[in-house]
Amino acid sequence: MVKSRRVQVLLILVVLSFLLIHFLPCSNNAHMEEKASPVHILILSSWRSGSSFTGQIFSQHPSVFYLMEPAWHVWVKMYQNNAKVLHMAVRDLVRSVFLCDMSVFDAYMSSQKKKSDLFQWETSRALCSPPACDSFSRSDIITAGNCKTICGKYPFSKVEEACKTYSHVAIKEVRFFDLKVLYPLLTDPSLNLKIIHLVRDPRAVFRSREKTMADLRRDSNIVVGSQKTKGEMGPYNTMQVICKSQVEIYKAGSQAVPSFLKDRYLLVRYEDIVRDPLARAAQMYRFAELHFTPELQKWVHNITHGKGHGAQAFDIGSRDALRVSQAWRKTLPFQKIEKVQNVCKDAMDLLGYRLVQSEEEQKDMSLDLLFAQN
Repeated sequence: MVKSRRVQVLLILVVLSFLLIHFLPCSNNAHMEEKASPVHILILSSWRSGSSFTGQIFSQHPSVFYLMEPAWHVWVKMYQNNAKVLHMAVRDLVRSVFLCDMSVFDAYMSSQKKKSDLFQWETSRALCSPPACDSFSRSDIITAGNCKTICGKYPFSKVEEACKTYSHVAIKEVRFFDLKVLYPLLTDPSLNLKIIHLVRDPRAVFRSREKTMADLRRDSNIVVGSQKTKGEMGPYNTMQVICKSQVEIYKAGSQAVPSFLKDRYLLVRYEDIVRDPLARAAQMYRFAELHFTPELQKWVHNITHGKGHGAQAFDIGSRDALRVSQAWRKTLPFQKIEKVQNVCKDAMDLLGYRLVQSEEEQKDMSLDLLFAQN
């Protein structure tokens, strides 16, 4: 009888040991996965610098929740203020979005808001796939046009719901002019922030801004004040402020950086992206701790090697990206190039853009001479 009880006790202990070995680790792993901190990516740039395309490199990734320029709502609501005054409001909104707290938009949008009221919502693949929209799969490459047609009817609450299901949250923003404003986010223990600083040749930026001047008027007024945007020098005054900010951001991110910025700042030139899209996309994905899938490699190649000429200023369609990036060399008068080079000389020197000295050089200088290798 005693022997039988011992056998029963031993059997119970064996069963308990089996359960502990095979089920508890799984439970712990599941708990760790739930608590894993998301990676937060800020694509920091300025208008007409290729940031919408760069944002799409992240938006189309199935692990990324992406929003394009959410601070647009701050600037529209508080347009009477200048960019420096608005920095704090923009930073607070960006932090809330990174934490998937979309109640921050209550201050800038109608109480009856819908998902489709969010600025450029259709450029976010995450808002065009479950749970934000049931018409596409998360693994699909989704164009803004298709998304806008099909996915606009969903409630705003789906934005926050969707955000919480992703391992990476990425924001593209053009409304920061000082990296130090972001220091509180970089030291915030609730965030795992990485900054991709995207820059572009000021001459190309200027040419693109000329084509979209009406669309950028309000933003330009906030950047330099309405009086300085008027007259012949107006566009150059805006470029001067933008170029100066790119210099200051680059210096803060790469020279004598504080310890909390180590390995969390990456400078990328748009010209380098279009010259070697796959290599630069791979570099940005590694920095952001993302896998570069074969599907995304194919998409990046196709969208940068099309026959389009980028006729639509804010459209992210297939185009000959390298050719479009160099269009300023054939369309911008040399007199304007000289003025841009004058107000942006420091930025061009620091970021590796060589000055053009004549009309002949403008058209004939090879890319290898025009842009130093990064």
